[in-house]
Amino acid sequence: MAAFFDSLEEKHQEFIAAQHMFFTATAPETGRINLSPKGMDTFRVLNERRVAYLDLTGSGNEAAAHLADNSRMTIMLCSFDRSPLIMRLYGAGRSVRPGDAYWDELHSHFTPEPGTRQIIVLDIESVQTSCGYAVPRYDFVAERDTLRKYAENKGEDGMAEYRRENNRVSIDGRPIQG
Repeated sequence: MAAFFDSLEEKHQEFIAAQHMFFTATAPETGRINLSPKGMDTFRVLNERRVAYLDLTGSGNEAAAHLADNSRMTIMLCSFDRSPLIMRLYGAGRSVRPGDAYWDELHSHFTPEPGTRQIIVLDIESVQTSCGYAVPRYDFVAERDTLRKYAENKGEDGMAEYRRENNRVSIDGRPIQG
């Protein structure tokens, strides 16, 4: 039932565009694997071999620490509606921060969000699809606006301070650049 592809076909891109949620997985050479759910309108297909997501300030910044140590990354999307499907994007990830080369070009693909700390880019090495028959069906009700409101209330200076205090070291003690 699983199938592998070298790049995103048009049908894959259409599937991605219909999803409200995705998951990211990264791991350093040694230490914990990090698996995070993501939402809001933060995921973009840049071309058939590259995707990116707008990474908003959160309680940790594990992906950035892991990608600095080891670029391996997996992004998973799965359908919770009537048509079951799981899609995994395997590849090499990197973090692009404000002020970095390509920031302006990448950021132009997204709706600006308060609390943005970086854009994570995945260069796709392979795409896997599988049935998803055991994934339960759920209805999408709405996005949560809690993170957006939190960032708006703190303001840019408050979010920068939060990142300095809370996003400098991974849970395994790895330094996070930026």
